[in-house]
Amino acid sequence: MKVRSIPYLFLLPFLCGVACSTAPSAEPAVPSQQSPAEPQPLGPPLHPPTQGAYATGKYRNLFVELGKPADEVEAKLQEGYAELFHGEPQNAAVMFEAGSNEDGPLAYIKDIGNDDVRSEGMSYAMMIAVQMDQKQDFDALWNWARTYMYHSDPKHPVYGYFSWQMRPDGTAIDEMPAPDGEEYIATALFFAAHRWQSGSGIYDYAKEARQLLDHMKNREPITGKVNGDRETTAVALFNPEHKMVRFTPDQGNFEVNGDHTDPSYHLPAFYELWALWGPEADRAFWADAAQASRDFFQAAAHPETGLSPDYANFDGTPKAASWDPNTVQFRYDSWRTIMNWAVDAAWWAKDPREIELCDRLLAFFAEIGTSYPNLYQIDGTPASQSSSLGLAATNAVGALAATHPRAWQYVDNLYKRPVPSGKWRYYDGMLYMLSMLHVSGNFRIYAPAVPPAG
Repeated sequence: MKVRSIPYLFLLPFLCGVACSTAPSAEPAVPSQQSPAEPQPLGPPLHPPTQGAYATGKYRNLFVELGKPADEVEAKLQEGYAELFHGEPQNAAVMFEAGSNEDGPLAYIKDIGNDDVRSEGMSYAMMIAVQMDQKQDFDALWNWARTYMYHSDPKHPVYGYFSWQMRPDGTAIDEMPAPDGEEYIATALFFAAHRWQSGSGIYDYAKEARQLLDHMKNREPITGKVNGDRETTAVALFNPEHKMVRFTPDQGNFEVNGDHTDPSYHLPAFYELWALWGPEADRAFWADAAQASRDFFQAAAHPETGLSPDYANFDGTPKAASWDPNTVQFRYDSWRTIMNWAVDAAWWAKDPREIELCDRLLAFFAEIGTSYPNLYQIDGTPASQSSSLGLAATNAVGALAATHPRAWQYVDNLYKRPVPSGKWRYYDGMLYMLSMLHVSGNFRIYAPAVPPAG
C-alpha cells in the first residue's frame, strides 16, 4: 500500500514496496524476450455490449464463452474463496478470526508478507464476501473495520474515515486513510443492504454507506494530531475542483507533494451507483466524478502502451512521490487500472474510449509474451524481472471490454492459475478473487428491490 505520514518515512526500508500494495509475488524470473509472434487466438473477436449490465442485468461469463464448463467455473470460485478466507492459516488463508465484541464476531484480512492489516484488503474482502453471498464473513470483517479502523471522534483529523494500515491487534500504524478503501467499503455496504437488507446499529448498511459518502465529499477540514504526535489538517477525500479522488486528504502531504491522485483509485463504475443511491444533494457531483475519471484515464494512460503510473497529477501526468521517485512508473497500484475501466465499460457502456484502452494495454503485453514482468516505465521499458499473478488476473478482466481475440489468452491464463498461496498471497489473492468474479460474471450490481406494482 502507500506510505501516507511523513514521520513514517524512516520505516520505508521495512515496509514492503513503499508506493505499492505489496511486494512482487514470488514467481519465476521472466526471461528476456524479443517481441515474440502473437499466439493464435483461442476464440473469435469479442464484442463488448453496447448496453451496460446495469441496464440489461446481463453479466458475461467469459470462461463459459471460452468453452469452460459452468460447474467447473463455479467450483473454482468456491475453491478460491475457501482457500483464502477459510483455508490453512500458515500457507493459504488471509482472513483470520479475532474473537467477538458486542456487535458480534470479528475478523480481519492480513497482508502476510508485511504482517499488517490494510483498509484496501478489508474493503476488497468485504466486496468479495457480498458477491459470494457470505454474510457472516462480511459482517465479521465490517465489525473489525468499524471497531478498529474507523475514526468516530469528530475532533480527530481523520474523523469519518478508516486508518489505512493497522497491526493485527487493532492498533494503528498509520491513521491516515487510503481513499480506495473507503470507496470499496461504501459500495460493498450498498450491495449488502440491497442483497441482505440493512439491520441495526453498524449493520444498518445503507445508512453507514451514505454517511461515509457524505464524509468523503463534504467533510470540513479538521486540524489535530495523527499517529500520536504529528499535527496536520485533513480534508475531504475528493478534490472538489477536479471532482477526483485524492491520493490522501492529508494537507501535510500536500505541502511536500501537492494535492494529487492515484489512477487505480478512480472507480467510475461505483460513482455511477453513488449518483443513484447516495445522498440526494451530492448525486450530480458523483455523476460528474464518473465522467471526470473517464477523461482522466485517457490522460493518464500512455498513448502507445496503455500503461498508467502509480501516482498522477489531476491532469494525468505522472507524479513522483517525495519518498519514492518510482511512483511515475507502472507499479503495483497500476495493475488495477485496466480492471477499473473495463468494469466501467461492462456495467455502463458510456465511453467507447475504454474499449480502446483495453485493446491497447492487452496488445502491449501480447508483444512481450505469455509471461511478462510486473513493473514498467510507462513507455513499456521493463523495470522488473519478476512476474505476478495479480497483474495477470487484472489483465484478464480487460477482456470484458476488449475486441481483439488476443484477449482470450488472458482469460485462459487466469483460468489455469492456482489459488495464490505462500508469503505474498494477500495482494495476489485479493486481485485473483476480484478478477475471477468479474471474468465469470459473478461480480454484480445489487440494486434496491423494486416494490411490486400497485
